[in-house]
Amino acid sequence: MHVLALIPARSGSKSIVDKNIRLVAGKPLLAWSIEHARAARTVTRTIVSTDSPAYAALARQYGAETPFARPAAIAGDLSTDLEAFQHALGWLREHEGYVPDICVHLRPTYPLRRAGLIDDVVNTLARDPALDAVRTVTEVLHPPYKMWTRHAHGRLTPLLAVPGIDEPWNEPRQRLPVTYIQTANVDAVRTRVILEQHSMTGRAIHGFVEPDFHDVDTERELQAVARRLQAPPPVDPHAGAAKTYCFDIDGVIANLSPKNDYNLATPNADMIARINRLYDAGHRILLLTARGSTTGIDWRAVTEGQLQAWGLRYHALHFGKPAADYYVDDRMLPMDDVGRG
Repeated sequence: MHVLALIPARSGSKSIVDKNIRLVAGKPLLAWSIEHARAARTVTRTIVSTDSPAYAALARQYGAETPFARPAAIAGDLSTDLEAFQHALGWLREHEGYVPDICVHLRPTYPLRRAGLIDDVVNTLARDPALDAVRTVTEVLHPPYKMWTRHAHGRLTPLLAVPGIDEPWNEPRQRLPVTYIQTANVDAVRTRVILEQHSMTGRAIHGFVEPDFHDVDTERELQAVARRLQAPPPVDPHAGAAKTYCFDIDGVIANLSPKNDYNLATPNADMIARINRLYDAGHRILLLTARGSTTGIDWRAVTEGQLQAWGLRYHALHFGKPAADYYVDDRMLPMDDVGRG
């Protein structure tokens, strides 16, 4: 199954100037979504659609593809997601003959996204051929049945009616139907729905319920998510006390490089996803590398750039052997044994 994660990142934000590349916890905002896509097991390709060469360069730095430029005509304030996806899919089909089975819409304004949620949403769609799309939603605390439209001279008209309840706006919230709002976190849609129905959702839409809503549209929201990303990661109460894990890089996080030329190192995506899950569960992740220990070559800049591009989340990088509860090396503790007994 071919799953394309498309991250639309136009450059003309008005609410926050250059919002999509504002630094949040040390990274451009769009970099977080790129990392989420690259950490998701189901995603097979990650592309950023942008009208800005500067945005495109940043996207590539963090591991996304930018094979085309988004036309200015569909990068304005009133441009739609559908236009961006139709353009991207049209370009990829015409120039590469590439048509994915599923498209995942990852907005760059959601840096608190959990990579595993992407897999959950994609798998929900893939398992049910009757579905056109899956969209993340969360329960609305203020029911729309208590909302109004206000006309000239201040007259109010109720927005919605509830069958069997004469005046829902006067009823306790608990008596009203539960309603949901889309969270803008993860949307997955079958490609044929975009191309044939000219829709981002189609008609058969599954609501994947999540507890939170963290989309960024204002400076206040941006600062709030920045504080959360900079805070110590929470400890999973079901995982016991937080541990410190020390991982070797080459042979574990990276595939072994020919002739120890670390410029040629490639990521072990499965291992990176596992480590990121440990990080998200509140464990401390330390990295060890012996790169340059015999040659004297300083590989720090190259190593840090690779880890950033591969989307690995960690707390510290060492060119030595720090103390840890577990030491994971290509010749020592297998990752499959981590967390057992």
